[in-house]
Amino acid sequence: MADLHDLSALDAAAAIRRREVSSSELVAHFLDRIQRLDGQVGAFVTVTDAAAREQARQADAQLLSGAELPPLHGVPTAIKDLNLTAGVPTKLGSRVYRDFVPDLDDHVVTLLRQAGTISLGKTATPELGLPCYTETDIGPPARTPWDTGRLAGGSSGGAAAAVAAGFVPIAQGSDGGGSIRIPASVTGVYGIKPSRGRISRGPLDADSSGLSVLGPLARTVRDAAAFLDATAVPQPGDPNWAPPLPAGETFLDWCDRAPSGLRIGRYLQPPIPGAEVDLECRTAWEFASVLLESLGHEVMDMPMPMPAAVIPAFETVWAVSAASAPVNPDREAELRPLTRYLRERGRGISATEYSTALGLLNLVSRQAIAATAEFDAVLTPTLALTPRPIGWFSGTAADPVDPAEDFERQKRFTPFTAVYNATGQPAASLPLHWSAEGLPVGVMLVGRPAGEAALLALSAQVEAAAPWADRHPPMWKA
Repeated sequence: MADLHDLSALDAAAAIRRREVSSSELVAHFLDRIQRLDGQVGAFVTVTDAAAREQARQADAQLLSGAELPPLHGVPTAIKDLNLTAGVPTKLGSRVYRDFVPDLDDHVVTLLRQAGTISLGKTATPELGLPCYTETDIGPPARTPWDTGRLAGGSSGGAAAAVAAGFVPIAQGSDGGGSIRIPASVTGVYGIKPSRGRISRGPLDADSSGLSVLGPLARTVRDAAAFLDATAVPQPGDPNWAPPLPAGETFLDWCDRAPSGLRIGRYLQPPIPGAEVDLECRTAWEFASVLLESLGHEVMDMPMPMPAAVIPAFETVWAVSAASAPVNPDREAELRPLTRYLRERGRGISATEYSTALGLLNLVSRQAIAATAEFDAVLTPTLALTPRPIGWFSGTAADPVDPAEDFERQKRFTPFTAVYNATGQPAASLPLHWSAEGLPVGVMLVGRPAGEAALLALSAQVEAAAPWADRHPPMWKA
């Protein structure tokens, strides 16, 4: 057998069922890699070694008992440190929450456990999940394994880095403005932002904007589909429910339905005024266009579907979300400069201004969906720039970047992703290109509203034509 971390999540589950490997062996293998290599990557903020080994022992006993097994039985995974995990610290990337230990799980954590997965711990995220890079005051920055002098993106930076480094085959992330797709592009893995309402954010989610959703980071499209099958279970009280698949269908089954003759729109103009698309990102976009045409699809240029007014409206909602996070006033000074800057902006926004911004996001989202209704998918670069060096956004302790400039740099880095959090459409980053420096560069495919199944089918077809799962960073064989 190849190295155990060469196995996809589905391959690992199958190997366990065939008794070629035990869950305990898998968990021990991945924990050893984390112990030896994560000092270079910064993917994990908490490792639950003892709990994972005990769950693996129980999984092995369940297999031997002949009991019916869940689909991902014994497969290691990891939970983003923005999501609640009972009895396990949930630090939210912040000194203020360093000692917070919740007494309940988020629904997604429960569903992943019911699907048979075993969490190895919590992955790094920036403070309150606000920036698109993962640097914190409670641990090292999350780095892309392709160049550990560069950031892994964010806010699911630790999750993406863990998958790319071979610490877990699949990891849970979340995406409020690109936070799955950004690190997926930077680390060379597949990441899909599901539709609004596809995966429950309960039981305590207080987000009124509807921008943020939960989803997977994986090395293969099929693993991501299996994640959705396990977690796309509506929960009582959810404010949004995406339409379910027809009875008897699964997202994984859709990966075997190769689409034909799709109409795919594409655009390169960033919605952010002044943002410029790096040549490597454009090359990735052009390569994806040619590849899609070679698969029998019609690729057509289209105008950018969102007006520039969407950006200040999104910023207004983002700043209010930052200001709404519960923080003891006596500990406000412990927050990072960017967090304090966004919270100050948010506190200066009136209820009328916030309501108007939400209304504008809804209006332009309807208009954008109508403008792209003739297309089965839309293609853009995932990012406008290649992976950024550590400190590029925020500077260093000796030479800090002003937080307003930090925020502007983030907008220039990722001008394409956030608009699809506003529309609620599913969107995925596919690792189709590597730069001359050997850095991964993703492209983004956007599906129809509630169209994850068709988007997964198209993604799987692209993956089959231009495989990426066996392309690994230098530390893979360590």
